[in-house]
Amino acid sequence: MTDSLQQSSLAAAPGSPGALRRRFRESRFLLLLVLPCIVYFIVFHYVPMFGIAISFQKYNLFKGIWQSEWVGFHYYEMFFSNPDFFKLLRNTFLLGLYRIVFGFPAPILLALLLNELRNAVFKRFVQSVSYLPHFISNVIVASMIVVFLSPSGGLVNRLIELVGFEPVNWLMSPDWFRTIFTASGIWQGVGWASIIYLAALTSIDPHLYEAAEMDGAGRFAKMVHISLPGMMQTVAILLILEIGHILGVGFEKVFLLYNPATYETADIISTYVYRVGLVQGNYSYAAAIDVFTGLVNLVFLVSANYVSRKLGENSLW
Repeated sequence: MTDSLQQSSLAAAPGSPGALRRRFRESRFLLLLVLPCIVYFIVFHYVPMFGIAISFQKYNLFKGIWQSEWVGFHYYEMFFSNPDFFKLLRNTFLLGLYRIVFGFPAPILLALLLNELRNAVFKRFVQSVSYLPHFISNVIVASMIVVFLSPSGGLVNRLIELVGFEPVNWLMSPDWFRTIFTASGIWQGVGWASIIYLAALTSIDPHLYEAAEMDGAGRFAKMVHISLPGMMQTVAILLILEIGHILGVGFEKVFLLYNPATYETADIISTYVYRVGLVQGNYSYAAAIDVFTGLVNLVFLVSANYVSRKLGENSLW
């Protein structure tokens, strides 16, 4: 009898095979729900990592990976010695930095303002209007930008002419490209990104607001001392992920908006990879550039997580 009790206690101990089997059995439906997500990441993110091998080869499409010639770090050295290397890195980094500095706080501010609205109808209207741009494709957004900023008949230039100034050819000016790209990105994503912060605000205990109101705190004071600290854990996690994606500037909108006149500030790593990889067919060179970009993003991610863990208790691991 003593042996049977010992065996049952071992089976129920946390981390034991019996306990793990029981947890799997109890959570089988939740595991089934998450299974498609796991399969997606395995098929489209982890399996393609095998293709990193071609960055060390003089890859031949007809010979395949197994028979292509190995050249070591040749294509990495080729990219680092490229005269455009620092320009591409600078342009990509600055677009990613502007996205964090100007784009990241925007949904936080919108969520805080929406949380203060008392008119439910108006609140739902503002949310719906702010969400809609997220569902517009980059092709449509780029077309809208071209139309609105057209030097001949564009809405923006028409307004400029009405106040007595000369029209500006915005999309042909390298100095304006980053502003246009960042501003349009904020417009597209601010509403959709605010959903996460609104969800974080709902988890704050309402009694905290009542206590603050009894102490004479106004709306702004409650926003600063209750709402913002209450969502800070979510903000920290998303900021770490955003920093880890600093060189992952989207290809589509840049490709649709830039032109040879704006290459100085608009040409980024992903557009350069498109030209050398798909247009010129140099797959090994393109793969080497992408591996380099991924490693830099990994360094930023680990560094941001380390700093966050040192400064507070919020981190990914």
